[in-house]
Amino acid sequence: MVINNKSSNHSPWIFFLLVFILAIPFWLFGLLTQQLLQKEIPINLPISALMFVCPMIAALILVYRNNGANGIKQLLSKAFKIKIKRKIWFAPIFFMEPFIMFLAYGSMRLMVGSIPELDFSLLKILALFFVFLIAGICEEIGWQGYAYDTLENRWNAVGASIMLGVVWQIWHIIPHLQLHPPAWILWQCAGSVLLRVLIVWVYKNTGKNVLAAAIFHTMNNGCSFLLPNYDSTIAPFSMFIVTAFVVLIVTFLWGSKTLAQYRFIHNR
Repeated sequence: MVINNKSSNHSPWIFFLLVFILAIPFWLFGLLTQQLLQKEIPINLPISALMFVCPMIAALILVYRNNGANGIKQLLSKAFKIKIKRKIWFAPIFFMEPFIMFLAYGSMRLMVGSIPELDFSLLKILALFFVFLIAGICEEIGWQGYAYDTLENRWNAVGASIMLGVVWQIWHIIPHLQLHPPAWILWQCAGSVLLRVLIVWVYKNTGKNVLAAAIFHTMNNGCSFLLPNYDSTIAPFSMFIVTAFVVLIVTFLWGSKTLAQYRFIHNR
């Protein structure tokens, strides 16, 4: 990609600031409407969740400022690159999050006992996937497509992932507060910071494929909403515990420095 991530004009901190500024109208609108609408969106998200467009808009503004229309074209082409050289990576992209969800569901049953069965209606799964895919693409154009590589120039892959994940979740706190109690928000944000490590892992091992990162992000969102009692604290807590174990395994096998050097294969 021609856009120079090392340029002094390409600052993740300016990007983060702009993302937060752009989100303010969505936060305010969410606060104004939460008393009028019991469920603003059918899948129990606040109106302010529509701020998912902000990372994409911020990235496009900054890329256009530095590189003009050609920069926008390159960023969008990076975001919609479908080809993945190593086809085996389709497995974690589509199946790792369902695996984490099943383990989280099992842990919920152990901790709580009797909870509703998982609901796998095809219509519900497809609806969740396509709704969250749109949001995932818009977010990852900014978080991975624009901001992440510059962060990795300063920290290792895990450090950059955690940094990006923390900013990402601070950005989500106000929408969370419009629907959920503090304990739910704590475990949801902690799990999502770890999720960012897995998103980066997929992104790095698919040739910095933003679409792959967006689909993985989508699978996490969809699987989370398929969990019964999603609005109870036990659901994000269970996802956090399982995700933490998966992140430890991934970091051990692929290395914290790059998340892309599998320790048992030296010449891939």
